[in-house]
Amino acid sequence: MLNVGKLENGFVIDHIKAGRSMDIYKYLGLEKLDCCVAIIKNARSNKMGKKDIIKIDGGLDLVDLDILGFVDDNITINVIKDGVIAEKKSLSLPKTVTNVIKCKNPRCISQIEQELDNVFILTDEKNHVYRCKYCEEKA
Repeated sequence: MLNVGKLENGFVIDHIKAGRSMDIYKYLGLEKLDCCVAIIKNARSNKMGKKDIIKIDGGLDLVDLDILGFVDDNITINVIKDGVIAEKKSLSLPKTVTNVIKCKNPRCISQIEQELDNVFILTDEKNHVYRCKYCEEKA
């Protein structure tokens, strides 16, 4: 069994669907962080069968929780202080996401005006449907 060191202060992104940790790594821009980041893929889970886990040595202000909620709202965040879980956070679908996904409509203003943010609005919470703010193209 693989043993990953204990985290003294930081946070753990837990209950990631197996195989999605690298997507989250990219979405959050974790490669830009100047701190220790551990990715555990296909860990055994009683609840999910298999899951991925990301441990980050640093403050929660390093990541955008809305991006995590967009990727998978079943993810949980465990905040670690002095080696113990100090807080657990659950995520929800954000009402809007900005510059996470790009509009596929070639005639959308966000494709033409390069400095314009790509903004998507949650239009169907049950089915996790987001639509472009400008042209209403489905993400």
